[in-house]
Amino acid sequence: MADFDPVTKAVVPAAGLGTRFLPATKATPKEMLPIVDKPAIQYVVEEAASAGLLDVLMVTGKNKRSIEDHFDRAFELEEALEAKGDEHRLSQVREPASLATLHYVRQGEPKGLGHAVLCAKQHVGDHPFACLLGDDLIDQRDHLLRRMIEVRDTFGGSVIALMEVPKEQVSLYGVATIEATAEEDVVRVTDLVEKPPADEAPSNWAIIGRYVIDPAVFEVLENTPPGRGGEIQLTDALRTLASRGSEEGGPVHGVLFRGRRYDTGDKLDYLRTVVKFAADRKDLAPEFVPWLREFLDEIS
Repeated sequence: MADFDPVTKAVVPAAGLGTRFLPATKATPKEMLPIVDKPAIQYVVEEAASAGLLDVLMVTGKNKRSIEDHFDRAFELEEALEAKGDEHRLSQVREPASLATLHYVRQGEPKGLGHAVLCAKQHVGDHPFACLLGDDLIDQRDHLLRRMIEVRDTFGGSVIALMEVPKEQVSLYGVATIEATAEEDVVRVTDLVEKPPADEAPSNWAIIGRYVIDPAVFEVLENTPPGRGGEIQLTDALRTLASRGSEEGGPVHGVLFRGRRYDTGDKLDYLRTVVKFAADRKDLAPEFVPWLREFLDEIS
């Protein structure tokens, strides 16, 4: 195995306006919307921590203070629960603050994912890092991020998570041109395009919200002009790195993910995610699933 710098840091962009969930997100960050009884952003931090990434930078924006509060201690609440002898809820309240060391930086203007990642430059420095998007939740039983770090340890450069999507959905994603490698679940990425029309997409392997990125991306992002939507696109920067050799921050590889991914980026997918998580909970499923079946029978 080549001697590449280890991945120890994670960056979580959380500065979006959440317009698809208005009016709920007028005062509440979309990342704090609950998946049953836990905010989506906590699942993301748990995933980073379980992969050994205990240094986590949140890139936030205006009206995101509740994210910081969630991952901080709440002494008055803890004292009240302790006085009641409610050990279960006390442990739930304390857990977020113990997951990892959290840092915060603000993205002053919503200039796109690439710009949000660029805001992490000072904290990350000259080190590879993982980037986890809060809209995508990966099932804890599928160790995607760990696998991506293994691939980075083998090949260097950057690694993106790719998932096969129906052709009619490729225009919603960044899409990769890929070449096979000797490893069944690993491909070499030779080109990338952000949200192409279905008839122009080079494949139906789409980028989902997990990246392991070489620090050379910062220099590229500083020189990347606004792309689709007038925003600085991370996909465009990774496309540049894909054409480079290892001495310049390349190449880019992809992990073909066929596991369980939950999209919380729009209302319908968010509702699907909540139902799936509730149906998988041992404390809720025995009552929730029979009720759900009965309800579906009533409306069918």
